[in-house]
Amino acid sequence: MVLIAGGGFLMGTNNPGIPADGEGPQRLVHVDSFYMDIQEVTNRQFQSFVNASGYVTEAEKFGDSFVFEGSLSETVKNQITQAVAAAPWWLPVKGANWKHPEGPDSVITNRQDHPVLHVSWMDAVAYCSWANKRLPTEAEWEYACRGGLKDRLYPWGNKLNPNGQHYANLWQGEFPNYNSGEDGYVKTSPVMSFPANGFGLYDMVGNVWEWTSDWWAVHHNTDQQRNPKGPPSGADKVKKGGSYMCHKSYCYRYRCAARSQNTPDSSASNLGFRCVSQETPKY
Repeated sequence: MVLIAGGGFLMGTNNPGIPADGEGPQRLVHVDSFYMDIQEVTNRQFQSFVNASGYVTEAEKFGDSFVFEGSLSETVKNQITQAVAAAPWWLPVKGANWKHPEGPDSVITNRQDHPVLHVSWMDAVAYCSWANKRLPTEAEWEYACRGGLKDRLYPWGNKLNPNGQHYANLWQGEFPNYNSGEDGYVKTSPVMSFPANGFGLYDMVGNVWEWTSDWWAVHHNTDQQRNPKGPPSGADKVKKGGSYMCHKSYCYRYRCAARSQNTPDSSASNLGFRCVSQETPKY
């Protein structure tokens, strides 16, 4: 973990990429100091949690989870008869969970340093609690994502690929049919594969979506706030950062101000998390 020194910042944006997501208006927010994992929680770390606690994830209990069609073997794909109407590339795969990210015929043996997938909000909270940590608020997450930069699109600035270099694991090509893998990856990448932001945090955008503790709302209090925590209740939780599946043509959400939502029991092959803490981490 790294200490994120508290301070004020401009949250949200007055130039929303996806206005319906409630990215605006821009507003002054102050957050107190906190510690944050420098990386997304990995398969190795989650395995330690499961080994120590015997925890069973919601995807394992439900018996299936959503997987991006392009990641599936033909064997698995041929067994599926339904899809998500609005997003036909999302398929419910029986036996897909954090240990079997693309279904029963896949394993994580060679992906120990990749972010854990198919983790619901409840699962993430359980892990954080076990580790004596918690999920970040949306304000904490966005403050951390910006890395000390003011009013910039990405954690590193306004250009997606400065000097032709890739700073995040995103989709290149034509979504959802062709990912060129120009950044080196067509699915998840090992954590810390791309440059850190100004606070020393890796993969704050791209790779996998990250859960926050906040309930979802699209209308925000524009008064200056200190440590806002979102609405007191809701149906969905806020996720931030975008994923390896994000492309500007479809999901321009790999910006610091961008946001999206899922129900707390949702899990998918592009959704993970990282933890924060108010206490000095014990190494």
